[in-house]
Amino acid sequence: METVNAKDRERLRSLAEKQAEYANSDKNKEVMKKWQALKEGRRELPTVRLLFSNFPDEVIEPRLKCTGEEAKEMERSLLSTLVGRELFDDDTPISATYDVEWQTYLSPFGIRAQISKSMKEKSIGYHIDPVIGDLDEDMDKLKGGSFGVDREGTQRRIDLASDLFGDILPVRMVMGSLPGAITNPLVALMGMENYYYSMYDYSDELHQVMDMACTVYENYYDFLEKENLLLPTVGISPVAQESFAFNSELPSENVTKTTQCWGFLEAQEATAISTDMFGEFVFPYQDRLAKRFGLLSYGCCERVDAIWPEYVSKWKHLRKLSVSPFNNERQVGEFLRGSNVVYYSKPRAEYVTNPGPLDEDAIREYFKGVAQAASGCLLEVAQREVGTIYGDFNRGKRYVELAKESIEKYWKP
Repeated sequence: METVNAKDRERLRSLAEKQAEYANSDKNKEVMKKWQALKEGRRELPTVRLLFSNFPDEVIEPRLKCTGEEAKEMERSLLSTLVGRELFDDDTPISATYDVEWQTYLSPFGIRAQISKSMKEKSIGYHIDPVIGDLDEDMDKLKGGSFGVDREGTQRRIDLASDLFGDILPVRMVMGSLPGAITNPLVALMGMENYYYSMYDYSDELHQVMDMACTVYENYYDFLEKENLLLPTVGISPVAQESFAFNSELPSENVTKTTQCWGFLEAQEATAISTDMFGEFVFPYQDRLAKRFGLLSYGCCERVDAIWPEYVSKWKHLRKLSVSPFNNERQVGEFLRGSNVVYYSKPRAEYVTNPGPLDEDAIREYFKGVAQAASGCLLEVAQREVGTIYGDFNRGKRYVELAKESIEKYWKP
């Protein structure tokens, strides 16, 4: 284990103290009331957050002060927890614990994708260099995936955090939502065109591949159960797509089965195919995995309005539905109105990323539409897909203020 020098230790302890202060503040109590309402299915004031996953170079990296690599990794973690409250004053809940997850790994196909990153400054674009060119000829490259856990690595992180600031922030083991993505890792191997063509040219082979990945995931869930790696997915525990597992249906202790846990599924790569083809090539495999979850979140950037009536609505344990701007948002609102499924709104990002001053009137009007579309729904607003705020923290904070202003004014329970 790397030795943390005195200066790095002091820095980490100061951040831990700040997190503890935020966690015990009146502001956090107000935020937690909003999440408690979602947990209990009460239509009260929605949560609004600005997420920075696509621009950590602006909000995390410039503020790093630690010099040691392990210390710097923990510093990133602590700073990340604080961004929502410290910089944007949004509704990110803050825990009075330092959270650690099991260091597990999972590969559904057992072959490495080849991705070329854009050379443009700050670009997050990439190009897939297919390693599967022809599914019929290259089937033998897909021999099933692998999974496992690094228990020693996890314990080292627990011990280090406990030693550095455990007296300020107790270490808590948490678990994110169970994964089940198939189309994303598959497209990363063969590219979008090959994936679509294979539905026509090699439909039997594509079904074999989907079944292969599905089986790997099922074996992975069995592994988690057998190795006692499952943890509660409640409260301030992470759910995929940068959300949280607030609910009153899953156990908060003694979790032994994946059916006691929250899971996540999506198939944004299949959003351009017909509903019938989704039903043939995607849904049967998602449905197999969904049966292993206690609760379910669904969707990334795909259109869920098209597949809701015949497919997604069939999952009675669905509790969070991603609603990106590619959807008919008012239609989704009609689907979810009065239900126990959270309308997880992911608004358009250009209102904050367009260069120049914020167009405050346009932002108010846009979020008026979001609020009206989701009125009568359990609403959670998370501004994702933001590439930059131009390093201007006040820009992000003002954007959140404007979004909240319209949501509070126009959303109706």
